[in-house]
Amino acid sequence: MLDEIQKRHLENLKEIEREELSNNKEAIELFQDYAAQRSIILEPDNFRYFQTTGVVAIYPNLLPLLNSSIAVDKEDLFDFKELCLLFEKKRFMPGYLSNSDYSIMAHPYFRRVFREINNYAPRFIDLFWSFNSANIQSYISLDLNRVRIDKSDFGYMELDTWFGAKFEKTIENISDGIVKLRPPLDLENRHIDFIFANAYSLDIKWTTKGNIKSFQLEEFKDETIKIFKNETEFYPVRYVHAEYDLSSQNFRHFDGAIHFYTKEEYFQRRDSDFNYNSKNISHIKTLSQKLFKMNGVVPVEKFIEFTSHFLTGNPLIIEYFEGKYPEQIQKILDAIRVKNAQ
Repeated sequence: MLDEIQKRHLENLKEIEREELSNNKEAIELFQDYAAQRSIILEPDNFRYFQTTGVVAIYPNLLPLLNSSIAVDKEDLFDFKELCLLFEKKRFMPGYLSNSDYSIMAHPYFRRVFREINNYAPRFIDLFWSFNSANIQSYISLDLNRVRIDKSDFGYMELDTWFGAKFEKTIENISDGIVKLRPPLDLENRHIDFIFANAYSLDIKWTTKGNIKSFQLEEFKDETIKIFKNETEFYPVRYVHAEYDLSSQNFRHFDGAIHFYTKEEYFQRRDSDFNYNSKNISHIKTLSQKLFKMNGVVPVEKFIEFTSHFLTGNPLIIEYFEGKYPEQIQKILDAIRVKNAQ
């Protein structure tokens, strides 16, 4: 029965896509002409419609081919303030920047479960798009292979959200060392999937050298969360790195990335900690892709807020920052335990 429902749902989505592509035929043809003037030949198969995004053109390295003037740094990140000078930042459309011909989009790894067909996971992109500080230089990773050609101000809204940590921490008082957090071991896998967004563990490490205190974090999902990159299957692990200046009492650098673990690396590493390489002969050095960074004077509360939302849906980061789960999560856990005890 479930398979039949899913089949009908997929067929319905395909029919909606056909209708939307037909309704946007003129816009597609105009964009094909625009791209052809830049020696990019787009066929009908290069256009897709997604309910979460609208009509998009898909082509390898499309964005740089369309606009070679957009500067990218050595980590394949784009200066966000420069992007906002070249493209319009529209209200209620976080994740998109537009000109008269197309809209550029934040990288798909900011979307739910790292998939390009999904909406942006709440609420990191929303915060990043609205954040503005003269003291911080911000950089973001973009979707290089897709641009949106839908000219409407359509934005796909989701009703659920994710709450970040509430208060600021005194970084100076945090001891150097390693922390490893796991979801409660008395929960069933289905509960962990739902309440902890498939989190397996959260690894954190603080180190101090001179006047700089460094923070590292890796978020391991369970083995069901996998993605393909360069035709290879990987286990994606979110990574956060930050450098805190003990003199100014602010972070001077803050960035987030995805580490790509092979199956062997993933199972070797997830039950260990950040000292794995120093304790084992076989060192792990994963592929990595930077997704954002901030340089300048980053207040502690902004570091906490952005980190919480970068790890959207994972209460373990709230437990680390606040010493407890969010109230609504604790109520669910209590209800599950009461039911199991009956």
